[in-house]
Amino acid sequence: MASLRLGDIAPDFEQESSEGRIRFHDWLGDSWGVLFSHPADFTPVCTTELGLTAKLKDQFARRGVKVIALSVDPAESHTRWIADINDTQGTSVDFPIIADADRKVSELYDLIHPNASSTLTVRSLFVIDPGKKVRLIITYPASTGRNFDEILRVIDSLQLTDKHSVATPGNWKDGDEVVIVPSLQDPELIAQKFPKGYRAVRPYLRLTPQPNR
Repeated sequence: MASLRLGDIAPDFEQESSEGRIRFHDWLGDSWGVLFSHPADFTPVCTTELGLTAKLKDQFARRGVKVIALSVDPAESHTRWIADINDTQGTSVDFPIIADADRKVSELYDLIHPNASSTLTVRSLFVIDPGKKVRLIITYPASTGRNFDEILRVIDSLQLTDKHSVATPGNWKDGDEVVIVPSLQDPELIAQKFPKGYRAVRPYLRLTPQPNR
């Protein structure tokens, strides 16, 4: 199938997991979601990532985000791997890992890249909004662990910009100034939306304090 693109509806599926059978859209409900794939169980980089995800449980919960991982190994292997993750990473994995032994989900989400590996999934990550739309796709090489600070940063940006007429500049972090979108030109509406005012570096570059702070 064609690759998923931003704005596409995340494909629904029903598959076994470390926490039993899951129908993805039902499991997501009206939450934001992060789905991220791993080449196989008992791989070192992925072990650290899953441990880090477990440690960030409160950070994801504060943002209303559910996390779910995927590996092509069966559920019983996931159970053994989770025990290893908990032991080596000093945490407790409390989110499901999809058991995609038949590659059904991997095909739906275009996770098999033949030039990288003909059998193992690439390490992709998808942020999905409550409307089930794909809002972020990042694919990492096998040698490089994901930056979860960046993933949380993007979720913060998406949730902020969905509610306000702003965009976030490069290297933005929660609490920094934001950019008023160029399409907003009505002075009265700008004053209403941004009562703290703004500074115009250029007519197209107007910075304002983060509106939800």
